[in-house]
Amino acid sequence: MDFKKIILRKLFRLRIIGGKHTAVENLTKGLPKHAIGEAKNAVKGLIKEGFILQKPASYGLQVSLNPEKIDEIAKIMENRWESLN
Repeated sequence: MDFKKIILRKLFRLRIIGGKHTAVENLTKGLPKHAIGEAKNAVKGLIKEGFILQKPASYGLQVSLNPEKIDEIAKIMENRWESLN
């Protein structure tokens, strides 16, 4: 599974961009329990690549899509759909 694309797609679909944040735990909902660790590592990778912004909060790490890279993210999502057909 390509967890990076799954996570980007989920954030994009829910419009979690810029000032709107969600917990990392919400991004792993719906995934098999054995895959949660890999998904969290994918989130860390996306943060390093600049696709996801992080916002530390007293109740845990919050993340959102980087609005400056939204065009690039949309292209990634577009390529994902093309590869499925």
